[in-house]
Amino acid sequence: MIRTTLFAALFATAGAAFAAPVSYNIDPTHTFASYEVNHLGLSVQAGTFTKISGKLTVDEAAKTGAVDVTIDAASLQTFLGDRDKHLKSADFFNVEKFPTLTYKSTAVEFKNGKPAAVKGNLTLLGVTKPVTLKLVNVTKAKHPMTGVENWGANAVATIKRSEFGMKTFLPAISDDVKLNIALEAAKAE
Repeated sequence: MIRTTLFAALFATAGAAFAAPVSYNIDPTHTFASYEVNHLGLSVQAGTFTKISGKLTVDEAAKTGAVDVTIDAASLQTFLGDRDKHLKSADFFNVEKFPTLTYKSTAVEFKNGKPAAVKGNLTLLGVTKPVTLKLVNVTKAKHPMTGVENWGANAVATIKRSEFGMKTFLPAISDDVKLNIALEAAKAE
């Protein structure tokens, strides 16, 4: 009896240690990316990208993961039509030439059993630079309406827009840009 119980315990532990990564599809209705930038030293202005797609993979046992996200640059909204048009022009996001922004992880750091930071590469205006996203409010739970396992998180980082070639109106419009991402992803079937 003791041998059977010990064998079962070892088997269960080994199975957990070799658990496979689980894939999750980004929920486009509950995921968005926004930015904040100082404008003329007078106020902090913001914009939001509303069309995001991609997936994440999480292996809780191995404490690893991956993130692959694509943002539709033309989905930028600041709720002022003329400003949106200018921001989408070659002066800023140049959406005609660069229709997407992408973020691909290179590593996911875990703390207390949950993802805490994502290291990866952001591609903006055709320039790729490393960016680390700090994760806050990280939660894994069954969605109360669908019953499907979901991950949710908010992520923050600060970049220098000039490093990506976006230099219009520097320094009147700050070089430092704070990124805010709200993300929900449902387990892929």
